[in-house]
Parts: sequence; structure tokens; C-alpha cells
Amino acid sequence: MTTIRKLALIIIPIVMLLAPLAVGPAMADERFITVASTTSTQNSGLFAHILPLFESKTGIAVRVVAVGTGQAIRLARNGDADVLMVHHKASEEAFVRDGFGVERVDVMYNDFIIVGPESDPAAVGGRPDAASAFRIIAATKASFVSRGDNSGTHKKELALWSAARVDPAAASGTWYRESGSGMGATLNTSAGMQAYTLADRGTWLSFRNKDGMAVLVEGDERLFNPYGIVLVNPEVHRHVKAEAGQTFIDWITGDEGQKAIGGFTIGGKRLFTPNARPATDTKG
Repeated sequence: MTTIRKLALIIIPIVMLLAPLAVGPAMADERFITVASTTSTQNSGLFAHILPLFESKTGIAVRVVAVGTGQAIRLARNGDADVLMVHHKASEEAFVRDGFGVERVDVMYNDFIIVGPESDPAAVGGRPDAASAFRIIAATKASFVSRGDNSGTHKKELALWSAARVDPAAASGTWYRESGSGMGATLNTSAGMQAYTLADRGTWLSFRNKDGMAVLVEGDERLFNPYGIVLVNPEVHRHVKAEAGQTFIDWITGDEGQKAIGGFTIGGKRLFTPNARPATDTKG
């Protein structure tokens, strides 16, 4: 018997013995999906509240990458997520229109608010028009902290500055500062500076460092904040876990998931209002 054949008789059984050990963890890892989402869904505590319910029912773990909406969409476009759940409807629709997503479905909504120091140096408190409040903040050069991260909140903020006919970039580094951070960190910066900022209500309600800060402007229809969910297109990225991803989408937009979202409260206040409906429902 040749040396090569002797080695083969020794090596092959060892490989066969070790193969299950190598495959086992990989097979176990298949029972998870990656969701690219926003810092608001994470910072508010929503995912910590609802995901254990989904995972317990389905056995599918959910790994959340919580970043700004713009970055979350880039991750999904690159195939680095199975599901996209963010809050900038125009960008979500473009994601689907460009072929990267299968379909956008409503999940829930809350609203944006303008928060700032209780002393309210720009005197914008109680104003019904958010753009008018922004215009006054700029005119008085009161400190304002922007997320500056291309998130859904940042996009909404820029739309409000545009409606106010103010170019905040011209004041960057003076009264207007960009944190380049998520919502929680931006609120902390605003509190430290006693500055105004735009926030989503969910993160604000869960935010603990409220000393000296208050909600000053709310209720403007422009501050409506809808969240959508999209399955990343498996025809573009074949490794996408489409079946498990769709299972998550069906759950979170179904009765159980919607009830879980509606039942998430802090201090008796609901952070998000569920509003999913069947994709075939075209009624207004």
C-alpha cells in the first residue's frame, strides 16, 4: 500500500468525524435574520419589547443594526440585511422602485417634536407651525443641534429648514451644530448645550436626561413620522433569507405584532401607533 493511500485512510475518517462539528454551528446560525433599522426603534426600547415575542414564537432570532435611515438603506442595498425598517417613506419607496426591495408596507407611526430648554430663549413654545419655529430659532441664533447623519430625522429637519427658507449649513459651527450621532446621543448633546433639536417622540419619551428640557412644538401635520418595512429583494442578493424575513414582516404587520407595538408604553404613554394594513388594501 502506498504512503498516499495510507494517509488517505487516516485522514478521510477524521474529516468525516469533524464535519458535523463544522456544519452544526453554521446550521444553527441560519435561524436568524438581520434587520437594518433606525436608532429610534432601538433607543426607544421598542425592539427590546417586541423581538422576544417574535423569537419565542418562531425560533428565528433577529439581529438589529440600528443606524440612521440613510445608512440603513445603504446596508440593505448592499445586501447586508434581510429586512429594512426605517422612517423616511420617500426613500423607502425609491428603494423598492430601484429594485432593491420587494414591497413597502406600513408598520406604525409616531411624530416628531421640537424640544429645547425650558427657558425657551427663542420663544417658540406652543407655536403650531414647525417651519415658523425653525425660522425664529435661526433669526435669534439660538443654539440648535442637528443629527447631521442623513437619518430620517435629519431628512425631516432639512425639509423643515427648507420650508422655513433657511440654509443652516451657512451657520454650521456657530449657533447650528451637527452631532453626527443617533437620536439619543443628539438629545444628550442638546441637553448639555441647552439647545433646540428635532426628535422623534418615541426616543424622547424613553430619554432620561430631560432636566431643563421640554417639548416646545408639536402637533404640526408636517411632523407626522411613519415607519415602513421592506423585504430586501432576494433576486438581487441571493443570500437574503427571504422566507425568514417575510415571516418577520408578516408577524410585525399582523395582529400579534401590531398588538405588541401598541402595548409598548413608557409612563403610561404609547410610543408608537400601529397602522399596518394588507398590501392589497388601497383605500385611503
